[in-house]
Amino acid sequence: MEGMRSGRVWLACLSFFFTLHVCLASLTVQVKPTVDVILGETARMPCSSTESKGVVQWFIETTGTRKRVAFRSPTDHAVEKDGPFAGRVTMEADMTLVISSVKVLDERSFFCQVDGGAVGTSEAESKLRVFLAPAKPVVSENNHHIPLTPDNPTTHQVGKCTSSNSHPEPRIIWFKDSKPLPDRTDSKEPIYMVPGVVKESSGLFTVTSSLYIQPNKTDAKSVFQCTVEYRMPNDMIKKENSEPFNLTLLYPTENVFFKVLNTSQIKEGDDVHMKCETDGNPQPHFEFTREETIKQSEDGLFIVHNVTRSDSGTYQCEALDFDATTADLVKTLDLKVNWLDPVSVVPASPLNVNKGDPIELQCRTKSSTEYTLSWMKNGKQLSQKGGLTVQSAKLDDAGVYVCIASVPSVPGLQKQASIEIIVSGQPEIDEPKPVNVKRQGEMVTLMCSAQGHPAPQFTWKPSGKESVNINGNKFTSTVTLEATAAVLKDGVTCEVNNEHGSDSKKFTVEIQSDNTVDPNGGERGSPEFATADTQEGGSRGVVVAVLVCVLLLLILVAVLYFLGKRGRMACRKKEKKEVASGDVNNDIVVEMKSGEKPNEESGLLNKPRVEQ
Repeated sequence: MEGMRSGRVWLACLSFFFTLHVCLASLTVQVKPTVDVILGETARMPCSSTESKGVVQWFIETTGTRKRVAFRSPTDHAVEKDGPFAGRVTMEADMTLVISSVKVLDERSFFCQVDGGAVGTSEAESKLRVFLAPAKPVVSENNHHIPLTPDNPTTHQVGKCTSSNSHPEPRIIWFKDSKPLPDRTDSKEPIYMVPGVVKESSGLFTVTSSLYIQPNKTDAKSVFQCTVEYRMPNDMIKKENSEPFNLTLLYPTENVFFKVLNTSQIKEGDDVHMKCETDGNPQPHFEFTREETIKQSEDGLFIVHNVTRSDSGTYQCEALDFDATTADLVKTLDLKVNWLDPVSVVPASPLNVNKGDPIELQCRTKSSTEYTLSWMKNGKQLSQKGGLTVQSAKLDDAGVYVCIASVPSVPGLQKQASIEIIVSGQPEIDEPKPVNVKRQGEMVTLMCSAQGHPAPQFTWKPSGKESVNINGNKFTSTVTLEATAAVLKDGVTCEVNNEHGSDSKKFTVEIQSDNTVDPNGGERGSPEFATADTQEGGSRGVVVAVLVCVLLLLILVAVLYFLGKRGRMACRKKEKKEVASGDVNNDIVVEMKSGEKPNEESGLLNKPRVEQ
């Protein structure tokens, strides 16, 4: 009896623990709460559970009832063959539901249900969301003219913004001068919108928004624009802007504005642009007047070409706006044309002076405002006054002098005059430089530069092929001749002369040696090698070189002979040959074996005696 009672107790315990295990082993199903997909693409909806061998089914709810889309068990699987997902749905081995070519109508809740048998049944909900970006918004009904009535402000539709084919439904925002307008729909407000939305048969949305405002004159220059704001996957917010536009407002003139468009001060020769405009719209015609001269303009632009000082004065502009009954429609402006008279130089050009004479130059002009004077020669400023004085004229002072007058406050207002000064005097030759040649008989070119007036005449001694070049008051004669022995010895003389006197300079011509440095710098070599005074001197140098070579050759032969003697003595010691004792009359005795060749060096100078 006690054994039976013990068995019942153990059976009760096992039943209790089994029931507890079943209760505690609950089934869990996990899905993505939302799955986002672009219209037309493929959606993947994963599902997982704690029971890997159960039966998995995907459902949707339609009109309050559930409909199975797909299922999979350890032994079988199937998908919907008719209905909204026919041909577009599959279920993978890991319980993922795949829907291809997603449509807008696919957006709904899906339920993944898992039947775990003994552990029970569980499910989870996953919502499929479908997205499509809208087309760029377009503004219409914004091209009409809007008359302004300040005494009785009226609300006008200024534009209608349309954005089509999007999902989910987007919203439209209006902007004025890049700032968003308040989203109002009350028609009693000065600014409000009338929204509209149409859901197409495809499930896509087309949204509109009409903008109404009570415009004023400042809105004529404002820029309006609408923006469509829409959602995309992963809760991303994007925007697309329409083309900007302006309002065409009509209102009468209240003020007239008249100004010169030129940004710099006006000077003679400029084209002057004057602009007349009003704060009314549209702009009226204009009438310009100056000293009884009248000209009409449609665009309010008045141009005076190539102005002179006589164009200075008062100009008048009148706006011909007949709707403006109370405004002052006439405006005036004073135009000032800056001027600078031509520069005059005293004395007149050309000015002839003798070397050593003083030079006095003066230049004058007049201007509408303060001006400066400066004297220039060869691009170098000589004076910042109207006068220029040279105490004693030199030949270098000859040339062209320019007096420049300019108005600093008016850029580009500048004039100038020039005078040529001729300095007469005995010609002067520039200091010549030595010229090098490689050898006697080579052709050499010499250049002799001189100043003087009248133009100097050149004479070369000895003469050659000559040419003369003139650069201002500088005269340069070039001669090409042969570097003969006489030229190398005595050089070449350049002589110049005119009616005031003469000058001469000697050019030295030298033969360039290896250690002769260019005449522009450095040292020259020894005169014995660098300069040949005569043809005989050049030949003597060649003879000395030959003698040195012969002497070196004799020294080399003697050295070889001495080394030969030392070599034979060393060999004889090595072979342990005996040399006869006593005097040998300073002869070298060499004992040779039969068949040995005599030393080839033994016959260079003194042939030694050999014992056989």
